[in-house]
Parts: sequence; structure tokens; C-alpha cells
Amino acid sequence: MPDNLLFSLVLILLLGFLGGQFARKLKAPPLLGMMLVGILLGSQISNLITQQVLALADDLRMIAVMVILMRAGLGLDRDKLAQQGSVALRLGFLPALTEAIAISLISIWLFEFDWATGLLLGCVIGAESPAVIVPGMLQLKNLGWGVSKGIADAILTGSALSDVLILLLFSLLLNFLAQGNITSNALWLLPVQIAAQIILGVIFGYLAAKLIVFCTIKQKWTQNSVQDTLIAATIALLLVVLASGFPYFSGYLAVMAMGFFLIELSPSLARRLRQEFNHLWIVAEIFLFVLMGATIQLQVLSNVLLPGIILLILGLIFGRTIGWYLATLGSNWTWREKLFLLPGNSAKATVQAAIGAIPLSLNLPGGEIILAIAALSILITAPLGAWAIPTFAPKLLTKDEVDPTKTNLVTPTIILGVVESLASAIKVLTQVADLSRRTNGSAVILHLTDNSNQTDTVKLNLLTAKLLADVPYQLVIATEKTAEEIGRIAEKYKVTAITLAKNNSKPWSDGGSLSLLSQQILDQTNIPVTFS
Repeated sequence: MPDNLLFSLVLILLLGFLGGQFARKLKAPPLLGMMLVGILLGSQISNLITQQVLALADDLRMIAVMVILMRAGLGLDRDKLAQQGSVALRLGFLPALTEAIAISLISIWLFEFDWATGLLLGCVIGAESPAVIVPGMLQLKNLGWGVSKGIADAILTGSALSDVLILLLFSLLLNFLAQGNITSNALWLLPVQIAAQIILGVIFGYLAAKLIVFCTIKQKWTQNSVQDTLIAATIALLLVVLASGFPYFSGYLAVMAMGFFLIELSPSLARRLRQEFNHLWIVAEIFLFVLMGATIQLQVLSNVLLPGIILLILGLIFGRTIGWYLATLGSNWTWREKLFLLPGNSAKATVQAAIGAIPLSLNLPGGEIILAIAALSILITAPLGAWAIPTFAPKLLTKDEVDPTKTNLVTPTIILGVVESLASAIKVLTQVADLSRRTNGSAVILHLTDNSNQTDTVKLNLLTAKLLADVPYQLVIATEKTAEEIGRIAEKYKVTAITLAKNNSKPWSDGGSLSLLSQQILDQTNIPVTFS
């Protein structure tokens, strides 16, 4: 059974989900529980993940990162990026580069590496993790923390740009260590390659966004949001695959740019895709972090535990902190907002999992240590970053108004159905049920009656149970038939809409009218009101 591919996939999904929920119950980041599940399922302990799945690990991680970056792009705000453009650009280069240099120097002292191997380790550790940073920043945008200054947008863009720089420098150093030399042309061409990867990545992202809009909006080849998402995800994944085969542009940056341009080209399509990619992330997150845990080498990790922790701390203090200072120098960020970069921009996970094992696979000196430090950085910084971002944002950032066109507002739909008599109950309940099903919401049924009429309450209860059988609801009894009482109930249950019965069965065009109570409610509330 352990060699069965389907069995391994079921274990990853089921136990990964349960591990994440268990960690959430303990107030820990879900990814920590998922990674621990991966360690338990991996070859180091139970060996329940088949080699077929491990062979697909890189491809599955690529899909997961694509989902992350699409979510990031679909959540970017052009106005805030224009406001913080220079900060975002500097965040894309300086923190990762200064941390890589600091770690390379420290590793020469700790592990007696040569300069090239030390810088190779610095590149592995200096990269930032979209798997932790993107969900964290999008959640801050949902809640409004730091929105007015575009802090989350600057961090999102900076982390994507920094990975372009780090991956190019990493590949250059791999070539040197494998062949024994770096030509002067290669060094001179590095800035050109970085600029080309960024510019071409943005261009291809724009063209891909135009193609998606052409297929889904102009030609109407899709009929629902699921099909829209299928087209967008396929094209995004194609960009990543093409970039791996033709490394002239950054596929990950192209995906993020594609999401950004979709907001500009079709806000309604971007809103639908944003919701669907949030759903895709639920599955992608499990595969990403469980497989990360499964690839961690515990024995090698234990050998470098203490020096590895020292290396990460010193790299943060003497490397990344200097980069943060230089990146925000002259900006309008307060010292508290600059301090937020410590929890908001430090997490390691995705890139380390993707490239940490490459030096060892090429039999390069120090490859085992590089892999162990990469694994250690994931275990320490990923859960710490996932916990610290939502914990310190309220303490260090200001809360601002949320732009609903750039994020998902998680506001549950709650429909208040007001029943004044059994004669109107069926119409009110039918409309409440319809609205609740359309919005995937719940209902509160308010029965306005006196205490002596218990028979009507029983009948209404049975009728409600029948008509709202598949809708979560509460039945509330009120003896005071006033607009103030209805308003109090609406505020108590935080309803988003109110449904009332019209005064008679005639349509308004034929002389139908509102009751005095209905007219008072319309005059006194800002909540949307519909009539059955």
C-alpha cells in the first residue's frame, strides 16, 4: 500500500489538512502542522510517500507557487505601487543581496567555505518566500492594515523582484562551481540579464492578461468562473514552464504581472478569479508544505543545528536589516512601519525548498550543509513569519479603508426575514431562502407576535424548517412591532439585508403599497431592504 500513488496523495491531502487545522487550534500557523505531517510521512520516519510522488514534488511545488503569485498579482494596487515604487524596487534588491553577502562572509568563518560556496549559500538563504509572504500580505490588505501607504503591495512586489535577482545569481554561481570559472562577460551581463528578465516578464504577463480577456470576455468562450479560472491557471502555468525552458524572462514575475494587468483590463473578471484562486490555494498549500517537510533531512539538520541558527541570526542582523534600512531610506514610512519588515519580509520556504538540494545533487563541496541550512531556515522562519505577520501588523501598522476592487472582503451574508403574519410568511421565507442560496449566506427569521399566540409560532417554525431546509437560520421572536426593534435585531445579528412583505398581494403598479412599519424601516435603516 505505501507504494501506491493514489494512497500517497490521499495521505498528503487528508493528513496535511488535519495537521494544518490542528496547528490552527493551537494558535500556530497551519503550515507548521503541514510540514510536520510531511516529516512524519517522509522517508526519514514512516516512508509513506511513494517515490512517484516525490519525483513529482518539483512540479507540484511549481503549480503551488503559480497559484500564490496569481493571488499576489490579483491583489496588487496600481496607485499604491506608484506611490511606493522606489521602495518596492529597493526592497526587491537590497535586503536579499545584503543578507546573501553577510551569510557568505559568516559561512566562511563557521564552515570554512570558499567565497563562491559561501555566496551560493547566501543566495539560497537570502531569497524570500512567496508561500508565506503572499498569503500574509493579502490577509493584511483584506483587513486594511497599512493599506494607505501600500506597505503590503511594496513587500509583495519586492519579494517577487528579489527572487529574480537571487535565482540569476544562484545559477551563475552554480556554473562557476561546476566548471571552475566565471567569465568577465558573465559578470558584465548579469545586470542586463536581470533587467531583461524583469522587462520581458512584465511584457509577457501583459500579453497573457490580454489573451485571457480576449478568450473569456470578448469571445465569451467560457460560461462560468470555474472555466475562467481554468483558462487563467493554464496560461499562468504555461508561462512558468516556458520560462524554465527558455530562461530569458522570469516566469514567476510574468504570472504576478498577469494578475496585476487583469485588474486593469477587466476588474469584474479579476474579482472572480481572485475568489477562485483563493479556493485553489487551499489544496496547493497542503501539497507545498507537506512535500517541503518530506524532503527535510533530519540527520544532516541535527549536525548543523547550532551553527545554522547562529548563521541565520547574524545574517538577519548584519545583512537583511541593513538592506531594509537602505530600502526605506527617504520614504514616508514611520519607524514602526519599517520595523514591520522584520516579521513581514523575513520568511524562507518556497525558494529554499526548490533550490536547496541542487548543490548536493551536483556533488558540490558543502552541498549537504547548504541543504541542511536551507531546511533549517524553512523550519524556523516559515512558521515564525506566518505567525508574526498577523500578530505584529495591528501593533506596527495603521488600519485604513479597504479597497474592495483589490481584495476579497470576507463579509458573511445574513438575510433578516421579517414575518408579521402567517399569511405573508411563505412569500418572505421563499425570498429569504432564494437570497441566502444565491449568496451562500445564512438567515435570521424575525417573528413579530404577542406571547399569547403560541400556535402561530409553532406553525412558523415548521414552515421555516421546510422552506429553509438547506439554509442555516435562526428563529427570533419579538413582541414589539416597531422599526426600532427590527433595527435592534438587525444590528445584533449584523444582517446585510432585510426582507419584508408588501402590504397586499397586488403589485405596486396596480395599487400595492407598503405598510406603515415597512415605510418606517426604509426611513430609519441604511441596510438594503427587499420586498416579497
